[in-house]
Amino acid sequence: MNGEGAPSPFAGDRAPLPPRVDLYTAAVLLCFGLGVMALAWRMPTFVEQSHTGLTAPGIVPGFHATVISILAILLGLRALRRGALHRAAQGRALEHGDGRRLLTAAILGVLYAGVMVGRLPFWAASALFVFAFAAAFEWELGPERRIRRLAEAALLGLGTGIVVMLVFEKLFLVRLP
Repeated sequence: MNGEGAPSPFAGDRAPLPPRVDLYTAAVLLCFGLGVMALAWRMPTFVEQSHTGLTAPGIVPGFHATVISILAILLGLRALRRGALHRAAQGRALEHGDGRRLLTAAILGVLYAGVMVGRLPFWAASALFVFAFAAAFEWELGPERRIRRLAEAALLGLGTGIVVMLVFEKLFLVRLP
């Protein structure tokens, strides 16, 4: 061996974001987690009907919100240890094009949840969403092998739509819209 060891699996990835970005992210996630916990707490418990609080519809979202809140606190503490409040430790948070990619992901998510689900069969909405998401982010890689990447995105979307439908309807016994 030449002393360098194995190449990093993250070679070519961007450098970690500045600690202040983690602090902002932790604050947003903590607000989200606490908000969901408050809403889950206000949901009915149905104790008078089933004699147990374990069937309350707010248990799962409350649990998830608790986990998100705890992880947000840990992320915030790590950011503070890394110097999130020191001006010298800051760098550029976003690379060129990051805002456009974030906006693309947000628009696709809103179109999926707000427009396609409920108007299309769930498997078709999911397949179209996965295809559009993969195609949108593969498109910017350039024209070489674009047709192949679009075909792969179509197969990935179709496969995801079918698997999601089968898992929910056959395994979880949930009828999808």
